[in-house]
Amino acid sequence: MGLITIEMFATLDLVGQAPGGPEEDPAGFPFGGWQAPLLDEVGGAQIGAAYEGTDALLLGRRTYDIFAGYWPHQSGGEDGGIAALFNSIPKYVASRGTPDLPWEGSTQLGPNLADAVREIRDRHEDVKVVGSLNLVQTLLRERLFDRIDLWLHPVVLGVGKKVFEDGAVPTNVTLLAPPAAGPSGTVFLRYGIADGTPSTGDMSLPDRGLGSNG
Repeated sequence: MGLITIEMFATLDLVGQAPGGPEEDPAGFPFGGWQAPLLDEVGGAQIGAAYEGTDALLLGRRTYDIFAGYWPHQSGGEDGGIAALFNSIPKYVASRGTPDLPWEGSTQLGPNLADAVREIRDRHEDVKVVGSLNLVQTLLRERLFDRIDLWLHPVVLGVGKKVFEDGAVPTNVTLLAPPAAGPSGTVFLRYGIADGTPSTGDMSLPDRGLGSNG
């Protein structure tokens, strides 16, 4: 069984909407492209390394349309390596409609998304989910992911679609590598899904050393 990794760029208040540019989500979101001023060489290298070994993409409809309009036309420069990878591997698209899928290697998933994702996990070794916030919400609710790569950016927007919306299933995760920060202040965090659900405690108990001494 392969791994499904959610690749996510988020602000400090965990907004993940339209990081790359205003055209990604033009429906009234005022901060489209918030990531661009914060992307540095360290972050670029981290992103490139994160995609190494990827053998399939799992995308929502909006992210697919953005990618299909960009990556097939890139062949060199800084994006050349990722373009070659994305253009060569299968792309699976979650959509309720009947979208046009012009990008070579693209397949629309069936109506039972959870079963379709499980089949993809069985078929591939390293599946990446990029952007696709609506799809991410389904994967979180169904616990259909193995890792989250989270780039946490030093900016607070106060508005926008969050990475973790209401309805996410309580889930334990474990840090898989030490956090790494770039010169812009962006911190890269890699988490893996862990067993069980979050437990609770009481920080005022005597064995915590936080009780009153009065």
